[in-house]
Amino acid sequence: MHSVGQHLLIAFEGTEVPKEVLHRIQTWQVAGVTLFRALNIRRPEQVYDLTRALQSAARTAGLPPLLVALDQEGGQLTAVGEGTTPLPGNMALGATGSATLARQVGEVLGRELAAMGVNVNYAPVCDVNVNPRNPVIGVRSFGEDSHLVARLASAMIAGLQSAGVAATAKHFPGHGDTDADSHHTTPIVPHSLERLEQVELVPFKAAVEADVQLVMTAHVAVPAVTGVEDLPATLAEAVIEGLLRQHLKFQGVVVTDALDMKAISQGCGLAVDATCAALAGADLLLLGPRREDQIIVWEALNQAVRRRLLPSHRLATSAERVRRLKAWLQRAPAPPALDVVGCEEHRAIADEVARRSVTLVRDEARLLPLRLPADARVGVIMPQPSDLTPADTSSYVRPTLAEAIRNYHPRVEEYLIPLEPNEAHTNILVDRAANYDLWVIGTLNACHYPAQARLVRALYRTGVPTVVVALRLPYDLQAFPEVSTYLCTYSLLRPSMRALASGLFGQQAFVGRLPVSIPSLYPVGHRWE
Repeated sequence: MHSVGQHLLIAFEGTEVPKEVLHRIQTWQVAGVTLFRALNIRRPEQVYDLTRALQSAARTAGLPPLLVALDQEGGQLTAVGEGTTPLPGNMALGATGSATLARQVGEVLGRELAAMGVNVNYAPVCDVNVNPRNPVIGVRSFGEDSHLVARLASAMIAGLQSAGVAATAKHFPGHGDTDADSHHTTPIVPHSLERLEQVELVPFKAAVEADVQLVMTAHVAVPAVTGVEDLPATLAEAVIEGLLRQHLKFQGVVVTDALDMKAISQGCGLAVDATCAALAGADLLLLGPRREDQIIVWEALNQAVRRRLLPSHRLATSAERVRRLKAWLQRAPAPPALDVVGCEEHRAIADEVARRSVTLVRDEARLLPLRLPADARVGVIMPQPSDLTPADTSSYVRPTLAEAIRNYHPRVEEYLIPLEPNEAHTNILVDRAANYDLWVIGTLNACHYPAQARLVRALYRTGVPTVVVALRLPYDLQAFPEVSTYLCTYSLLRPSMRALASGLFGQQAFVGRLPVSIPSLYPVGHRWE
């Protein structure tokens, strides 16, 4: 009987391979595994040991090498953080507008993953972020211009795959114009097929032309394609076989987004939805770490095969695509040594992305560059980094905004506030305003967190010169449009903080341009001149 395990990517908890997972690899003959930061990852050396152990288990079972996958997007979502190169992320790349840098970033990602034994990256994000209220994509996108997204995504794919790591274009057919998170519900993309062609599908078409090895489906409903208001694309044959395979001519591997997300039925319903995904044309089902879920899907697919509900030719075609992917990986160049991870050359590329991305949106007060007396006191405020969605690793980031500014001016006091500061936090800072000659305030999606915006407005009203920096979404200015000096970094990682501070004190020019519009204020491509 055909092994349905060839269509499964399993996950597990542990920094070493549990015996049960070894048994599952050997008896189910799974296609591969997905590693997650919170479950499996500490440092690059440990990831290397883990991937070697996984591949050893496959060899022992007489199986071809496993697919070992993770989310190493850079910026907001970085599966392996400590020790790797801190890349500012896709929207920062969008602000540079540089396909050359996007390719170099892909090469950095690919070389570092290959050195650790990872052969599939769930990147790049090809979603076009045209909705400022999008709660899950945001700075993971290159921007809101579909052609810019297409150009940079294609370049990143080329860079990744030149290092022998398979790239994954996601989230098909587009998660950029949604106001809900598919981790929690089924977002609806309400547009016509004509509009999808003009915006959402443009980067995916470019990714296919760039020979991307995998495409990941989104758990979003696209009624213009399926005729159903609440059917996730992952479960829709009209999306996978129709739109992706027939219309865009994609011949590679289709992998689902994680099937433990709430847009997909959980519990017993997962048996139905997993079977539907396979019937719809998904080649690989991405499972979460719950043992019970994996057993439900395994048994459901085997039952569907026995009942001849899941045609053997469909499974055979999917298995052949996975086999071709693994053959492509085996032809890849030999991976570099582990010391390439976080090397000086790679960090220089991260610094270049940061330098060319930071965007001066407005300086009506003519505060910049800063020329502070030696005894001037600077108050630096920012929220404690938090994971704002399940597709986020910001909570692992140590804040370095104050540290970066202190490199240019010694009298700096740092205030780390909650993501949603209360009235007491605001009152304390307002009372201390007279002690400072300048505020530098970093915001994290203040456009979605009104308490942050209230704090910014209150401090601005004190009359102390104020520089506000959006460390994530550029849309924050909408929440306090009266602020006269405003910049965007699109990232709170160390290279972006260094580049910001350097520019604030006139050591370099701010050359980034907005990769998204700030509605009613500034268009795509804007930069304060």
